[in-house]
Amino acid sequence: MTPRTQDRIADSGERVYHTVVIGAGLAGLAAAYKLDRAGFTDFVVLEKADRVGGTWRDNTYPGCGVDIPSPVYSFSFNPNPDWAHNFASQPEILAYIEQTVAEFGLDRYVSFGTEAIEATWSDERRRWLLNTTQGRYVAQFLIGAAGPITEPRLPEVEGLDRFTGEVFHSARWNHDYDLTGKRVAVIGTGASAVQFIPEIAPHVAQLHVLQRTASWVVPRLDIPFPTPARALFRWMPGTQRAVRFGLDSILRSLSAAMQHERAARLLNPIGLAHLYAQVRDPELRAALTPLFTMGCKRLLLSNTYLPALARDNVELIPHALTRITERGVVAADGSERVVDAIIFGTGFDVSHPPIAGRVRGADGRLLSERWAKSPEAYLATTAPGVPNLFILLGPNILVYNSFLDLAERQLDYIVDALTTALERGIETIEIPEAVTRAFNDKVQHALSRTVFNNGGCASYYLDENGRNFAAWPWSTTRLRKTLSRFDIENYTQTQSAAEPAGHAHDLATR
Repeated sequence: MTPRTQDRIADSGERVYHTVVIGAGLAGLAAAYKLDRAGFTDFVVLEKADRVGGTWRDNTYPGCGVDIPSPVYSFSFNPNPDWAHNFASQPEILAYIEQTVAEFGLDRYVSFGTEAIEATWSDERRRWLLNTTQGRYVAQFLIGAAGPITEPRLPEVEGLDRFTGEVFHSARWNHDYDLTGKRVAVIGTGASAVQFIPEIAPHVAQLHVLQRTASWVVPRLDIPFPTPARALFRWMPGTQRAVRFGLDSILRSLSAAMQHERAARLLNPIGLAHLYAQVRDPELRAALTPLFTMGCKRLLLSNTYLPALARDNVELIPHALTRITERGVVAADGSERVVDAIIFGTGFDVSHPPIAGRVRGADGRLLSERWAKSPEAYLATTAPGVPNLFILLGPNILVYNSFLDLAERQLDYIVDALTTALERGIETIEIPEAVTRAFNDKVQHALSRTVFNNGGCASYYLDENGRNFAAWPWSTTRLRKTLSRFDIENYTQTQSAAEPAGHAHDLATR
């Protein structure tokens, strides 16, 4: 049995592992399971917090929940028959994550309270050297599982430091501040805002919602799973697999529609029908009508957001925030609203993943420096100049489906890579710049016809240069097939000085 983390300290004071995984969210825990199942037990998952869960641990705002059906947004190796609804809430998801960790004993691989400050590739040692809050770790392979939605994004707005009231981001909700009877401004109308606005609207005195751009809101088919259905899922797992397959098929069809702007445009009437059914005021409805094709920006699922905006104590301001005064917020039309609190629902800085600023490659440059113009990778998983590094949910992997499923598909690719390296006695693997360039040229060419690039909006899929760094331009099926086998022939390799022998399990655990 592999010694526990605290027992693996070498004479140098370093903790040495075959593989280090950064982050114990959904992706990092899936990595732990898949590595363990493949026989790789010489690894550790570094988690800066004292609890697993990642984004589902950190986001606790009112109404927080998943916007992908729960049966799909689940570990493939641990389907949950006990989801209460088709769309699970944050507490339910976090409980499910912790139940998975307990059931499969994944906590034995997690080193809590250990933040990776910087990881540097050593050409001399052919290893990753990680400086952490708990000392030095050394690993042959590094898997970045911190995810793209970890760091809240606050806009650079004049006067924020002068405001005398309460300020927080939805991802860092201040539960100690009572919003009851307060005058509140909400900045942003994205996926988080459409969930918490209906929750707080009945309790505040006045709610001012500043909307830069109207987005498509579609019905949230949040049907409950009654007790008999849950019993059926438990005693006949095939029924739940069938439900998962059916929901996945719908999501794959939606992704297929997004590959062509004209096809995506056919979905606009769904959003318009939902808007007309829920908003009767013509002026408000006009302000909420998007001027771009559905799918160009992230779809928002809600049955309660639009009605909340029609409440007497809620005001939709169809303008961006321009500055903040000591007493309130000023919109682009010059009008000011005096408020007691400002809540930013402005999302995350997905174009600058935090891990990129903590990984230093063979030439000494940070990955974030390589990605200064735009994030770019091969199959969203590997990048030139950073040998033996794998990134989960990297650039150009977004499709309308479960992020967890995408991460698991990448992990199958990564585990195949590690197994291949061990069996063939390969010490380092790296994707060449030429292969990466050719792949990304094809991606960008294919994206040119999609709704993401042609839908008439400016979304977070596009970086500051207008380049689409986020979306996958082809079908979900193609993505899964591409990641089903590690294409060693496209990588440069360095043989190990040691003789290759035995099976992956034997090599990984010795």
